[in-house]
Amino acid sequence: MYISVIDYGSGNLKSAAKALETAANNINLKFKIAVTSDPKIIKQSDKIVLPGQGSFRDCYFGIQKITGLNETLNEFVVEKKKPILGICVGMQLFAKTGYESQETKGFGWIDGTVRKINNMNGKFKLPHMGWNEIELSKDCFLFSNIKNKSHMYFIHSYEFMTKQKDCVVAKTNYGNSITVSVEKENIVGTQFHPEKSQKNGLIILENFLKWKM
Repeated sequence: MYISVIDYGSGNLKSAAKALETAANNINLKFKIAVTSDPKIIKQSDKIVLPGQGSFRDCYFGIQKITGLNETLNEFVVEKKKPILGICVGMQLFAKTGYESQETKGFGWIDGTVRKINNMNGKFKLPHMGWNEIELSKDCFLFSNIKNKSHMYFIHSYEFMTKQKDCVVAKTNYGNSITVSVEKENIVGTQFHPEKSQKNGLIILENFLKWKM
């Protein structure tokens, strides 16, 4: 089995890859994990992980700058319907549009937008950083063996907003109710960082590795 962690210059790649290796060892599954931007390697992968760190706009254009990467990701996700896990800005890129810095097109795999968190006129600090409790909205394989109201690690100032309520898996409260996990067919994402969420984060990565479409 091959897992590609998509490298488009967003950072945080080594920790994501290392956490995936640990998760694979925990469940005794043999996965070859590659940090790559090579479309040929990505096409051969069974699953991919799309991390994200920084701004929506910078991440999206980071992908566009790599020849063939945008097309390869769309083919992998939309046409072949292979599993993808988006993390933080990686999940936000699933949306149609982001409004960080200026309006920027996303992949549009889920009908949503990415907007700045309403911090109640400074009552809540941005970025939203640290541990926060999540509330599960529906059953999802990604959260198997995760208790409702578990804590996950966050660092973000923008949130994923969608009217496709059937896609919302989990939320957290930070002034407002914020969507922190989504699922649509072969597409799953977390706003929090599983690779930084200790035991619970590893369980989520284990569940993704075990996922059979």
